[in-house]
Amino acid sequence: MEKSTSENGKQKKFNYEKELAKLHTELVHMQEWVKNKGLKVVVLFEGRDASGKGGTIKRFTEPLNPRICKVVALGVPTEREKSQWYFQRYVQYLPAAGEIVLFDRSWYNRAGVEKVMGFCTNDEYDEFLRSCPEFERMLVRSGIIVLKYWFSVSDEEQERRFKNRISNPLKRWKFSPMDLESRSRWMEYSKAKDQMFAHTDTKQVPWFVVNSDNKKKARLNCISHVLSNIPYQKMNIKPIELPPLPDNKAYVRPPMDYQTFVPEKF
Repeated sequence: MEKSTSENGKQKKFNYEKELAKLHTELVHMQEWVKNKGLKVVVLFEGRDASGKGGTIKRFTEPLNPRICKVVALGVPTEREKSQWYFQRYVQYLPAAGEIVLFDRSWYNRAGVEKVMGFCTNDEYDEFLRSCPEFERMLVRSGIIVLKYWFSVSDEEQERRFKNRISNPLKRWKFSPMDLESRSRWMEYSKAKDQMFAHTDTKQVPWFVVNSDNKKKARLNCISHVLSNIPYQKMNIKPIELPPLPDNKAYVRPPMDYQTFVPEKF
């Protein structure tokens, strides 16, 4: 059971699983609306390491059809991709009609890790800040709904999550050498984020900041906000009646021992 603070300062309890279940139901309605109306939706998830982006994306996609809602999490660009127009690598993943695409990190890599770690030149960085707002306005003019979320985590909470990842064998894979390097460049990342907001927090495609010190609240708040920014209505879902199984008495199946079964250890 979680607690939150109401406007009058009193603590009120809420059930995370119950609230998430409600949002999952709404996500399914939204998905059907997007599919039937041919909408195109892009949601960007950005933020510092261990800020809770991945967990939110998991809860977002959990009840949805993976053929409609797709997650894009690109790795290091190839030499060929490095020679392309910067946005070209991402354009191929943009949604067609009736699709939702979630970017787990996006073209904003250039304004963050590439800038701080020296993976791009100053000219490439400056060009990104100039062209990115226009690129996103082009997406909006083409009919794509674009939502951008920055997950904000405090120094203390990030430190706690890092230590948890290091000590937990199930989470160790989440901790990369880049995470270690980013710790020594904390101020550079902060400056890069502020510069990024100054140039790309536009009226047409604004940034929305998610307070993610509490992961569960961040997930609920982000999913709720996405739902509030996509104009959808609940679809009338036609009831499904299962047809009766055909009479297969004339068919004789081969013996069960012809098949290799997985051993039942549990």
